[in-house]
Amino acid sequence: MTQIKFGTDGWRGIIADDFTFDNVQRVAGAIASYILKHEDSSRGVLVGYDTRFASDRAARLVARVLADAGLRTILSNSDLPTPAISYNVKKLGAAGGVVVTSSHNPWNWNGVKFKAKFGGSATPAIMKAIESELAANAMPKANGGQIEEVDLKPAYVEAICQFADLELIRTANFKVAIDAMYGSGRGVLTGIFDRAGVQYVAIRQEHNPLFPEINPEPILPHIAMLQQTVKKQKCHAGFATDGDADRIGAVAEDGSFVDSHKCFALLLNWLLVRKKWPGDVVRAFNTTRMLDRIAAKHGRQLIECSIGFKYIADHMMEREILMGGEESGGIGFGRYLPERDGILNSLLLANMMAGEKKPLGQLVSDLQREYGPHYYGRRDLHVSDDVKNGAIRRASDAKTSKLGSYAIVRKEDRDGIKFFLNASKEGNGADPWVLFRASGTERLLRVYAEAATPALVEEILEVSEGFVRGG
Repeated sequence: MTQIKFGTDGWRGIIADDFTFDNVQRVAGAIASYILKHEDSSRGVLVGYDTRFASDRAARLVARVLADAGLRTILSNSDLPTPAISYNVKKLGAAGGVVVTSSHNPWNWNGVKFKAKFGGSATPAIMKAIESELAANAMPKANGGQIEEVDLKPAYVEAICQFADLELIRTANFKVAIDAMYGSGRGVLTGIFDRAGVQYVAIRQEHNPLFPEINPEPILPHIAMLQQTVKKQKCHAGFATDGDADRIGAVAEDGSFVDSHKCFALLLNWLLVRKKWPGDVVRAFNTTRMLDRIAAKHGRQLIECSIGFKYIADHMMEREILMGGEESGGIGFGRYLPERDGILNSLLLANMMAGEKKPLGQLVSDLQREYGPHYYGRRDLHVSDDVKNGAIRRASDAKTSKLGSYAIVRKEDRDGIKFFLNASKEGNGADPWVLFRASGTERLLRVYAEAATPALVEEILEVSEGFVRGG
């Protein structure tokens, strides 16, 4: 029997290898058993899915397993953004939500996410309980379950539009490019802008589960088509959402990539200066430290947490959090949901541009001037388990005091091993650091770096890759 491992937000596997209908059924049985034991099962369960191969069929199987367990099950009548499931779970008071998706992974992956009753990523405690049910091969059976197909998009769209001034966006007369990356965000932001009369150019909105020539992840190089579109169509910005539309990436008016760190920092600064939303700030361990400077200037506490939005959601459940976000483009707002949402973030970025009367690139430049230059990079190294584990051991070793020619000032090990380096800050720029983090489910080691210049980021990444592969 295939071993099923849960990552930071559920289970993912390669289609026809790990991701099979048998395994989907096993995961659904575990979720059903968890709900029956630990939640108010009378509240029912929502099921949604993305645009991947067999997602709709897998979602129907999940719905059938839940219904056979006696649970009232609401199944989305079409593919839809993952945050739409999260929103409707909370709005309807459901016991939880299941989404068949593999988010930003390549076309040959799929998976299952579980959303808790509060409308966000399941907490570590909930995931552990579901894993226990999976280990016990739980597959509960009971009468009374039923499946109802519902259009869950309208309520979600209405909710996120409450956070944006669409009339202001329209009258600002900016033109934006919208890239759904063939994912389940297709048609959502374009529909909102159609109704509001906002100018836009749309790409990759069609259903194509092969995600031709890209992974549906809003980072370089996959947003190259969006960059080209922004320049060719003379847009003032471009917004991209990932395969299940819970992550954001952006492009400035000159075609340059605006990573999720800049999106987070821009929105945080805007909400503090213009909107004056209350609450503290949460960021994952691998996210830009520009956020620390912004929070400090405005007297807000900055909380650092482990990688995975479920850890950010934990803080949102415990205290008043203005924003929380992670490196991969997941950004959420405490006053809305303990959940990331790429489409909501796109709306807010458009609102910010309209309010400030500046295209996206100018806003990024203003931010860099105020808080010092911060640049970021990441490399995904596909290496053997021996190389991966060996690199982490050497990074952890107290005897490792240099990375290439750079002295290691200090180390942190919250989630992976982070080196702070004795390298130039270019005046008031970023404190240079690099993070080594091994995947728990793949032969993959990710290297993240931040520094005051793009050249220094690339140099640090190059030296770090040599450290990993060099032994």
